[in-house]
Amino acid sequence: MDDEDGSTLARTPAVNIAATLPESRIASTAVDNPPGDLGDLLSTSDAGPAAVRGGGQRVGSFLGGVLISTGSAALLFRHLGVIDTGRYATAMSLAAVVTGFTDLGLTAIGMREFAVLEGKARADAARTLLGMRLVLTVLGVALISGVAFLLYGSLMGFATLIAGAGLVVQNTQVTLSVPLMAELRLGWVSLLELGRQLVIALLIVTLVLLGARLLPFMATAGIAAAVVLVPTIALVRGHIPLRASFRLREWRAMLAPIITYSAAAAAGALYFRVAIILVSLIAGAQALGYYSLSFRIVEVLLAVPALLVSSAFPIFARAARDDPERLGYALDRVFQVSLLLGVWIALSLGVGARLAILVVGGHKFLPAVPVLVVQGIGLGASFVGVVWAYGMLSLHLHRLILRFNLAMLLLVLILVSVLTSVDGARGAAIGTTVAELAGAVVGCLLLVRGRPHLVPSLRNVPRVLLAALVGAAPALLVGVPVIGRVALSTFSYALALLVLKAVPEELKVLLPRGMRSQGGG
Repeated sequence: MDDEDGSTLARTPAVNIAATLPESRIASTAVDNPPGDLGDLLSTSDAGPAAVRGGGQRVGSFLGGVLISTGSAALLFRHLGVIDTGRYATAMSLAAVVTGFTDLGLTAIGMREFAVLEGKARADAARTLLGMRLVLTVLGVALISGVAFLLYGSLMGFATLIAGAGLVVQNTQVTLSVPLMAELRLGWVSLLELGRQLVIALLIVTLVLLGARLLPFMATAGIAAAVVLVPTIALVRGHIPLRASFRLREWRAMLAPIITYSAAAAAGALYFRVAIILVSLIAGAQALGYYSLSFRIVEVLLAVPALLVSSAFPIFARAARDDPERLGYALDRVFQVSLLLGVWIALSLGVGARLAILVVGGHKFLPAVPVLVVQGIGLGASFVGVVWAYGMLSLHLHRLILRFNLAMLLLVLILVSVLTSVDGARGAAIGTTVAELAGAVVGCLLLVRGRPHLVPSLRNVPRVLLAALVGAAPALLVGVPVIGRVALSTFSYALALLVLKAVPEELKVLLPRGMRSQGGG
């Protein structure tokens, strides 16, 4: 299964497209297992409904978290000001390099392994993943903190070190929650995620009222992770061992694919974040502050495409093992809805960028409006790109993912370095957006090469793009308040999709009953 050519293979509704497979497709690969056994749920026809319910809960939790984090971010950025906002975002971006190596890689690998392993093999995988996560996180924090001290001095060095220490706790909590995700116990996952956001917000409000400066704010994420770690342990106790394995003999089987994919995930996580570091080195403090605020808005929404696809990823992994045709069907349905939602997000940010900047940063950050407009396009492209990334992961194409992500990171480094020197923060945004658009196309080509059963249908793409042009028209209504233009844009886009019959079947359940006969493609 590790062969890259696949020869051994015979970040709402979009969350669960694979889960909405016709019941006959799911049942055709099912085994006779007790229906109450969560470990076997993915092999039964109950997997779809469970993922639908859990996906809806995760989306609701995320939306609640967005509201909480938006309010706390607005308070935080107003309190810190433009210069310290740039420092805060830079330190968090440096710490995110560690997350790229330890969080994204190990969590995704863990979800896949828990979806296909059983018994002792599953328990051994849990202990191995926890041990690897702890060791890699500690080493990563030490390394990136040293880099921060060398590049930026003592203040930024300590800020990065504090944020990194919190990652040790946060990554432990995330690792222990992997069985909850793989078993589609997504309601609990949603509650834990929402609770963490709430604790962070409360800590930020408290620190602002106390008049704290930069460093105490760097500890908020770690403290919040420690709070939710306690109920996480209670939920997984009895499902997986809580003791980590630090023996290389037990690591050996997983070490190569995990290191490869973790490196690939790290490169992928840097697509946007590397721009902050480059802007901090190339442009001035003002440009860094503007880019940092815009990125903060995009960063919150960057979780959406991964959230949508990862909720169905355990089903992808099981389909990749048992039924390649079922995997192709699932990936196509995810692509169709992800395309539609990605374009809508890009439209909404483009039309409502001024309002978003005013809410989060206030009038002094208005020069960041064009930066956010451009970054919104890149965010929309990431909705499609993440589909192909999870498709590659389900097929164990770790080295292919690594080469692709490293090539994309190199492209970002070149584009952002050149364009930032020419056009500051907006140039950096253009660079990352061009890279994301290229990645959405190239990623698909790499996935389907030699795998014709995975080729998605493209007949809906022109319809969605035409609907996007219709949805962009309200941006020209300068006499209408921004919130009104955003509402008109969404309505126009949705109406155009219906008229053009571009609404995927999986989204029709959200329409009023009288409209469900329309919009089908």
